[in-house]
Amino acid sequence: MVTKHAHKNGMKDNARARAVVVLDAVLHDGRSLSAGLLLAESGMVERALVMELSYGTLRWLPRLESIAALMLHKPLRDKDRDIYYLILIGLYQLIYMRVPPYAVVDETVAVSRGLGKAWASGLVNSMLRNFQRKRQAIESSLSEDVDATYAHPVWLRKAIEQAWPDDWVSIVTVNQMRPPMVLRVNLTRQSRQDYLRQLKELGLAAIPHAHVGSAVVLEQPVDVSQLPGFDSGCVSVQDAAAQLAPTLLDLKPGLRVLDACAAPGGKTGHLFEIEPSLDVVALDIDSGRLQRVAENLQRLDYIAKLVCGDAVDTTSWWDGELFDRVLLDAPCSATGVIRRHPDIKYLRKPDDITALMKTQVLIIQSLWPLLKPGGRLVYATCSILPQENNVHLAQFISTHEDAVEIKIDAEWGRAMSVGRQILNGSYQESSESMDGFFYACLVKQS
Repeated sequence: MVTKHAHKNGMKDNARARAVVVLDAVLHDGRSLSAGLLLAESGMVERALVMELSYGTLRWLPRLESIAALMLHKPLRDKDRDIYYLILIGLYQLIYMRVPPYAVVDETVAVSRGLGKAWASGLVNSMLRNFQRKRQAIESSLSEDVDATYAHPVWLRKAIEQAWPDDWVSIVTVNQMRPPMVLRVNLTRQSRQDYLRQLKELGLAAIPHAHVGSAVVLEQPVDVSQLPGFDSGCVSVQDAAAQLAPTLLDLKPGLRVLDACAAPGGKTGHLFEIEPSLDVVALDIDSGRLQRVAENLQRLDYIAKLVCGDAVDTTSWWDGELFDRVLLDAPCSATGVIRRHPDIKYLRKPDDITALMKTQVLIIQSLWPLLKPGGRLVYATCSILPQENNVHLAQFISTHEDAVEIKIDAEWGRAMSVGRQILNGSYQESSESMDGFFYACLVKQS
């Protein structure tokens, strides 16, 4: 319904109408933000604006909805949710963007007509103008509303607060910030310093990451087409925290490595950048996402054996040859990367955490027998919830006599009962900024 109306009366090229389509895909259909953008971007002209409106509105959704609730006399019907999303988009522009208020009102009202709902133009106009007049009073009335202030669903904010009572405010605050664009320099082809010099020559300001030797932090995000050497595999886009994974595997020439849950392939490529002679099996359950691994490896000019299969059902794909190393980037709540994917706040539900924990347990129990005696398994998640990380790994170690933890000695993150946890609110300096990640190293005793 929303998609159909967004393409009426010339609206298909209107960024605000496109953003309505994206919000509907995420909030009504339960699609990811990236999938919503794909749905909306056919022939898209103002992609940057569509992304700004979509990402921004989702970042601040609970606050925007609280404001809308104060001004709406009664909730809009479900069939008019496109108008509701349009109002939220209008409020986002008035509060967080440097668009002249008159332009926000005029453009948003015009979209309501273009969506085939001329009756709503008066409602949209009055709500946005009322907010302009009463903004100070409205925002003051929300100053004591914790959930509107921090813009997280109640269950998620409480889960973070329970897990990190001393850190939750910084975590949710960072979740609302725009993430930096971080690059991974292929150190087999050039030094990080040389790449920083190339960026400087092109007028792209960047700094080296303080804790990750391959990472470069850009001052401003750019299209990958502007990055020197991107097409030839000299550099990739990857957060500094994710770049730590292969460095923990103690890689050596010729080792047989399983990259489990490999898509989209950033870590797979990084394995080869550390040790090009590896024998890598890249496993993922999703054939479409496995194609992303293939594309990433092709750009980097590396070859791995790509296997579409379920990490739990190893009999369906494993050839019987043990692995020297296993990198298990386990499916998780992704609560450590909300600043990059604000849709996570609405796609995740409380029951998902329990289901994900069960899957994590099944996967590590299934893959452990595939590891050689003396081999190493690195467990990774982009979650900040202990029950997905150190809690269940401690249980795994207690029930597997041949599983021994190798303590990670590092300046990044904090030591847990098992492994190290990086909190996305731990680092305020851009040279240290990292997504929320968890890592643990286990070795199999003979």
